[in-house]
Amino acid sequence: MVDLDGESLTIDQVVGVSSRLEEVRIGGKTWESVLRSRKTVDEIINSGKTAYGINTGFGSLLNVKIDRNQAVILQENLIRSHASGIGNPLSQEHVRAIMLVRLNSLVRGFSGVSREVVESLVVALNQGLFPEVPEYGSVGASGDLAPLAHIALALMGEGKFFVNGSTVPASEVLASAGIRPLKLKEKDGVAFINGTSAISGILSVELGRAARLLEEGIASAAMSMEALKATLRAFSDQAIATRKHQGQRVVARIVRDVLSGSRNIEKHTASKVQDPYTIRCMPQVYGAVLDTVNYSSLVLADEINSTTDNPIVVDDDVISAGNFHGEPVAFVCDFLAIALTDLGNMIERRIARMVDEKLSGLPPFLTSDSGLNSGLMIPQYTAAALCNMNKVLCFPSSADNIPTSANQEDHVSMGMTSALKLSKIVENLERIIAIEFLVANQGLYFIEDEISPRIRDLSGMIRMLVPKIEADRPFSIDMDNIIRIMRSEDFRDAVKTAGANLVPW
Repeated sequence: MVDLDGESLTIDQVVGVSSRLEEVRIGGKTWESVLRSRKTVDEIINSGKTAYGINTGFGSLLNVKIDRNQAVILQENLIRSHASGIGNPLSQEHVRAIMLVRLNSLVRGFSGVSREVVESLVVALNQGLFPEVPEYGSVGASGDLAPLAHIALALMGEGKFFVNGSTVPASEVLASAGIRPLKLKEKDGVAFINGTSAISGILSVELGRAARLLEEGIASAAMSMEALKATLRAFSDQAIATRKHQGQRVVARIVRDVLSGSRNIEKHTASKVQDPYTIRCMPQVYGAVLDTVNYSSLVLADEINSTTDNPIVVDDDVISAGNFHGEPVAFVCDFLAIALTDLGNMIERRIARMVDEKLSGLPPFLTSDSGLNSGLMIPQYTAAALCNMNKVLCFPSSADNIPTSANQEDHVSMGMTSALKLSKIVENLERIIAIEFLVANQGLYFIEDEISPRIRDLSGMIRMLVPKIEADRPFSIDMDNIIRIMRSEDFRDAVKTAGANLVPW
C-alpha cells in the first residue's frame, strides 16, 4: 500500500504500483488540501470572475468566455476533443505509472479538482483498470494532453479499457465493476490532462529498468573481463582516486568486489600492462552513466512531487502559469538515452573482441570446431544491429520545437517522444547485455585458471538454461533464456550480492 500525500512519492513506489500492482490510498490531511483548493475554485465560480480553464476556452481560445451553465460541458468536451492520440497502446506498466503520477500531483492541493476525480483514479488503480492510451499525441507542453485525456475518457465511461488483452468499451467495464462513470466538474478536465505525468510516468519505469540493467551490465562486463584475462591495474584505488567523479569510484569498487578471489584476474593483473578501452575505461564510462542515472533520479523525484497543471490554485487565487512544460524531464529522458546508448556501444565492442581470435586469444567465435560451426559469430551482428538502432533513437527530441494551438503554445518540449524512445533504448540495452552474458559465459569454458566465486555463481545460474555450446544451434533461444534469467529475483539477488547495488531509491 502506497500512501500518497503529493510530496513524498518515490521512484521505487511508482515502479511498485506500476509493475507489482501495489495499491494506493489518500490520507486525511491530504484530503484537506484537495478540498481546500476545490473550495477556492467554487468561490471563483460563484463570484463570476473570469479564470482561464474554468470559464474560458483553452489554448488560443483563452479569450472566449463560457457561460456558467455550460462550464461542465466545457470540461467534458475538452476530454473528448483532446483524446486524439494514435498508434500502438502504451503498456499497462506505463499507464499505471502515468495514472499514479497524475494522482500524486492532483492531491497536492494546488489543482482545485473535485473529490470525485481523486477517488476515480484511486479506484481505477486499486481495481487494476487498464485504460487504452495510444502512444502518440503529446508534444510535452501544456501537459501530456492526449495520453491523459484517453485515461480521463475511460474513467468517464466513454473510452476503452483492456481486459484480458482485448479492448472493451469503458461503459461495460465500469458497469461490471460496479463503478459509476466520472462526472467532471468545473476545472476537473483541464486539471486532469494538463501536466507532465505521461513523460514522468514512463521515465519512472524506464529509469528503474535502467538502474537494474546498469547493475547487470557491470556483472556481464566483469564476466567478459574473466574471459579476456583482464588486469585490474586501472581499477586500483590509487589510480581511480586521482579523478573526482563519484560514479567512477563506485563502479571501480564494484568491479574489484565482483572479481575478488579470481586467480585468473590476479595472474594477469601481475603480468599484463594494460587492456583496451572497453575494459580499462569501464569505470570512467560506466561511472558517467551511473552519474547520469543518479542525476535523472533527482530531477524525476522533484517532478513527480510537483504540481504540473494549469491554472494553479494558490492563496485563494487562480494563476495561469507554465508548470506543464515538460523540459526538465524531457532533457533527462534525452540525457539518459544518450548515456545508455553509449553503454551499449561499449558492451558490443567487448562482444566483438571475445569472438575475434586475434584479439581474445580464445577459439574463433568461441567454438572448438570452427568452420564446421559458426559459433557465436552472428550474436555479435545482433548486438551491432541493436546498437545502431539505439544510435538512431538517441537523437534528442527536446532539441526540436513545433509550435501548437495557433502559435499560443510556441515552444514545446517533445518530452513524450523522448520518453518513448528511451523505453525502446532500454529494451534494446537489455538484449545487448544478454548477448554479452551469452558470449562471456561461453568464453569462460576456455579459461583454465580459477575465476571469482561471484562470477562462478552468476555463470552457474546462466548455465542452468544455457548449456555449453558444443555445436551450432539457434542462439536466439539462448538470448531469450538469458533475458528471462536476468529478470528473475534470484539473479537480481545474486547481482546485488556480488556488490552491484548501485542506486539508493
